[in-house]
Amino acid sequence: MAKMATSMVESGDDAFRKIFKFYRRRNPPPDFSKVIDFSKGVPSDKIVPAKLDAASVSDVEAAKVGLQPVRSWRAFGLQGYPGFIFISNPFLVGSQSFWVRQCLKTYPQKPNVCNLDMHMSSSDTQDIWGKSVHGLSLPPSGKKEPKTLLERLRWVTLGYHYNWDTKTYSANHHSAFPADLHSLSLHITAACGFPGFNAEAGILNYYRSDSSLGIHVDESEIDHSRPLLSFSFGQSAIFLLGGICRQDPPTAMYMHSGDMMVMSGQSRLLYHAVPRIVPAPHGHAAVEMEGRSQAASLQDGTVVELVSEEDWAVCSRYLHSSRVNVTVRQVLGPGQSFPETPSSHQRTNASQTAGYHDGSADGESGKRRRISSYD
Repeated sequence: MAKMATSMVESGDDAFRKIFKFYRRRNPPPDFSKVIDFSKGVPSDKIVPAKLDAASVSDVEAAKVGLQPVRSWRAFGLQGYPGFIFISNPFLVGSQSFWVRQCLKTYPQKPNVCNLDMHMSSSDTQDIWGKSVHGLSLPPSGKKEPKTLLERLRWVTLGYHYNWDTKTYSANHHSAFPADLHSLSLHITAACGFPGFNAEAGILNYYRSDSSLGIHVDESEIDHSRPLLSFSFGQSAIFLLGGICRQDPPTAMYMHSGDMMVMSGQSRLLYHAVPRIVPAPHGHAAVEMEGRSQAASLQDGTVVELVSEEDWAVCSRYLHSSRVNVTVRQVLGPGQSFPETPSSHQRTNASQTAGYHDGSADGESGKRRRISSYD
């Protein structure tokens, strides 16, 4: 069965979809032996070291956003994917808890937009965290309980809010981008050789254990010269990175809690997808509380704050069966502005309406909930 994923693509007919369905399959379960795991540091002829600019971010500035010194980061590239950088969890011990709290408690707040707004009034979604704390604080009863609003959350948009119908951004649908997330993104991209990155739009995806993200390309931004940044917390995922067309077979890799990916250059417009959420391996299973006091001991001006025991109890309960992914992108380049109508470079074929799938049989059919076209 280990050879099945490779043999399936020999026909060349939408090879990406075949590999997606292979890893999405539940019965029998797929063989994961060919999935790259950067956290293990196992040599591979496909993995190459990625060069970072350690001088671009001081140790003090990195620590303020909860990151290790850049010289300590474990960064990799992949043969055949120029511009792709994978950073294996560069966070300081204890600092992930702050970013998880922001993703669950702070970023879903208004005026940011979420999937629940499509079915509920703004007053009902004003305090998703507050209305979910009680339900997520109770010990599991063994009975099927109604889902809290936080458990029903599938996506949140920040900054320039993405329009899922037109697949565009616009100047008149905008709110202030979070300063803390902007700072984190600025330091990560600078270390990867992109100084002056301006975080203008963000999409947060909230995955349950049976969720997946369909095959797509991120091309709605006006400026494609700036990188796409992605990082995750909680449970692990199988991430597929393909080529410029769906006939190119993708490479499968794990994305664990704290891991980051930067897609730039030729890799900026490649097809990608998340066919499966998998239990995090030992050592990655939870965003540990140990070392949280380290965040509180940082010097003045730090972004990372201490997370209360009460808040962390809710976050930890949520992450026990969920994954949160954050993508950050710069929408406009210097001197650019939004066109009055959607630009002609955007694809409109059905494959671009890729989305979040909850429990569908193969990721391409069945009941679908369009939560996001991004990862």
